Amino acid sequence: MVHSMSPELSRRLLRDMIRIRAVEETIAARYGEQKMRCPTHLSIGQEAPAAAAGAALARTDLAVSGHRAHAHYLGKGGDLNAMIAEISGKVTGCARGRGGSMHLIDESVGFMGSTAIVGGTVPVGVGLALSGSLLERNDIVCIFIGDAVMETGVFFESANFAAVHKLPIIFLCENNLYSVYSPLDVRQPQGRSLAGVAAAVGLHATAGDGNDVCASYDLIAAAAARARAGEGPQFVELATYRWREHCGPMYDNNIGYRSEAEFESWKERDPIKLFTHVLQAGDIIDQAWLDAATREITQEIDAAFAFAEASPFPDPSEAYADLYSKEVMACL
Repeated sequence: MVHSMSPELSRRLLRDMIRIRAVEETIAARYGEQKMRCPTHLSIGQEAPAAAAGAALARTDLAVSGHRAHAHYLGKGGDLNAMIAEISGKVTGCARGRGGSMHLIDESVGFMGSTAIVGGTVPVGVGLALSGSLLERNDIVCIFIGDAVMETGVFFESANFAAVHKLPIIFLCENNLYSVYSPLDVRQPQGRSLAGVAAAVGLHATAGDGNDVCASYDLIAAAAARARAGEGPQFVELATYRWREHCGPMYDNNIGYRSEAEFESWKERDPIKLFTHVLQAGDIIDQAWLDAATREITQEIDAAFAFAEASPFPDPSEAYADLYSKEVMACL
């Protein structure tokens, strides 16, 4: 890992990764309390792309995501209290307790939503970019996707449309090798590059190590600059790995779809541990900084769970509020 960033940016990236992991580890630890009743898809081990994107994007830039969205929401600046309240089904949640873990939104920081449908927010992100282009805004849209989205028709339709219209988009692909329990080698021909597929569609495509937060930041920042300069849609593929089960707080190496040896090899490349060593070696942080950051983050997380606990559930009368049309309500 080559480090050439400013100390301020370096510390921000490390702190954001530590914070994202601490939030998700706490969700995993407390999930058994049965107060978070929605499915949760954790991205422990995949913190670097989200932290890098959050630092590379402007606050006014927009982002959408899929089912594994906690890290993206927090990286973009989403409200932690509102996220934990949402996962807890409380009315103070970012979707007023209706959406749960997979439906996060915070328009104040440009996080325009996530969805449980694989590829579901891809056309939404393209639509946001088209509207911004028509309004002659200088914002870009980051569409977070996993490798499985590359197997959906909507990706190719949307990417082609984006390329034709040269829309200011980053398709940010976190390739963690698995779609639920299916490895990439049973879903794609051997040796195929996802970035290569994206390039064939007409996207400017790059790829890198998603466990190296410096490399991830450089690739995303460069893609953002190209998109903002009118060079059309970008595709960034970052190789990464989720540590826990596809859905839920447990580990699932014992069920046979991946080996313990594979898991341990990726865990040795822990993006937080790697970057911590780099910054300590460069005298950019010390143990006192780490202790203070950990203490502040723990206090913030404890306060967020206390906020969720103290918040009320939505009133049943809100169940049909904010629907798109009377016709929809008539069908219920």
